[in-house]
Amino acid sequence: MFDILQYLPAKRKQTSSGWISFNAPCCVHNGESPDKRQRGGLKVADDSWSYHCFNCNYTASFLMGRNLSFKARRLLQWLNVPQDEIERVNLESLRHRSIEGIAAERRQITQRLMNIEFEERDLPDFAEILTPKKGLWKYVEERCLPPDYPYMFQEHEHISRWGLVVPFTHDNTVVGHTTRYIDGRKPKYIQDAQPGYVFGTDLQKESWQYAIVVEGVFDALCISGLAVLHNEINEAQSRLIRSLEKDVIVVPDHDAAGLKLIDSALEYGYSVSIPDWDSDVKDVNDAVCRYGRITTLLGIMENRVSGKIKITMSRKKLERKIR
Repeated sequence: MFDILQYLPAKRKQTSSGWISFNAPCCVHNGESPDKRQRGGLKVADDSWSYHCFNCNYTASFLMGRNLSFKARRLLQWLNVPQDEIERVNLESLRHRSIEGIAAERRQITQRLMNIEFEERDLPDFAEILTPKKGLWKYVEERCLPPDYPYMFQEHEHISRWGLVVPFTHDNTVVGHTTRYIDGRKPKYIQDAQPGYVFGTDLQKESWQYAIVVEGVFDALCISGLAVLHNEINEAQSRLIRSLEKDVIVVPDHDAAGLKLIDSALEYGYSVSIPDWDSDVKDVNDAVCRYGRITTLLGIMENRVSGKIKITMSRKKLERKIR
């Protein structure tokens, strides 16, 4: 049986609640100075353990019968656990799995998202499925949007405006929408979004390590990311994002509103990426149209930073750029 305690630093202390505190090994890997105040916390219970750093907010956990997650593997590596021992632990854990256990795990993942519920909503009147044969399809191509999303459009004699309709889904149920009008009149967008909703949860894949959070729906569609639909992340949205159990990277728009999104990232302990785009490229959608999807994603990954100090420095750099 694997004993994680033997790999903890000798200098440590245990609280009455069962947490073991020691100098966190994760901080130097997440843009922070080495921890010297024992802000790493580990709690062990039977065949499971949970870890939380109260400095850089890194978290990881393990439960016998499940795969070692990417974050758990990284923590063990930072604790200098040999790689062959890590693989042995993972193999031993998988041996404890059963058909019932796998089914239970899938039910837990589904339940995690089902606990965050949204009511089913109707789409706008006269909304029809958009196909490449419709005139509005040219707008989809001009905005560099993926062709396989179920777009709809409004174009009917009984409505005074026409535009592209993007359904909002959660757990594959329509829970709202946004309409982008293209007639040059204001408002450009009319949106039906429920409190706490995050667009793009149904675009995420279980095997993905990262979830990229942006402001707008078109930005999210371009890179299969998550859109919070405004320039701040609220508590309910943060709970939904964390339920995906991925490393979160926030990519703000290159404008004053983007600064507020960075502040939200700092509040919730997320990483931030501010790629060095051309001055007229203001958001992810612009970047995909200018540089392509793959180059944009690589730029986001290469420029991601974590920790209050590095994120604050990036924020100041963006602030100077938009002045």
